[in-house]
Amino acid sequence: MNIFRILGDLSHLLAIIILLMKILKSKSCAGISGKSQILFALVFTTRYLDLFTTFISAYNTVMKVIFLLCAYVTVYMIYVRFRKTFDSENDSFRLEFLLVPVTGLSFLENHSFTPLEILWTFSIYLESVAILPQLFMISKTGEAETITTHYLFFLGLYRALYIANWVWRYHTENFYDQIAVVSGVVQTIFYCDFFYLYVTKVLKGKKLSLPMPV
Repeated sequence: MNIFRILGDLSHLLAIIILLMKILKSKSCAGISGKSQILFALVFTTRYLDLFTTFISAYNTVMKVIFLLCAYVTVYMIYVRFRKTFDSENDSFRLEFLLVPVTGLSFLENHSFTPLEILWTFSIYLESVAILPQLFMISKTGEAETITTHYLFFLGLYRALYIANWVWRYHTENFYDQIAVVSGVVQTIFYCDFFYLYVTKVLKGKKLSLPMPV
């Protein structure tokens, strides 16, 4: 553990809490991609199967359980409790475009060819692209609520902090996980344009808006 990982975990948790509070307070899922949330739930499910086989620390176990519960509660809110407010028309990203290549890559490039390791690798690859349905939805509607942009900012910050965590571990422990690092960098790149808009617009009190696709 190091400060970058702890801050990354807290940023990740804060992002999820912001999203859940937004849904509960407004009683609406408007502007939120249910497909991205399904992918994140799948990410946590396939990554944390070691809950049943390996104990690392109380902190590790508690965080895994919290992320799993929050992910499934979010999906429940979107597709069951507040399904009438869900914008399915604009949440139209085709998940097979992500799931098929990610599944194939997890079988081809992994640390060891075992079920748990392949599923862990699948979760790493999938997390790097899971936000795309949300970004695609924002590009279709042309704008995003401020609270949703806060959620995306802290989600992106979590990935950026984890890159710092990998750099720190490389210099202090000589530890390097190519799959996790490359996937994390790819995921962070997806947030770059958003980070710029967040700083130049949202933090100045303006609503984040994007050019409508032609």
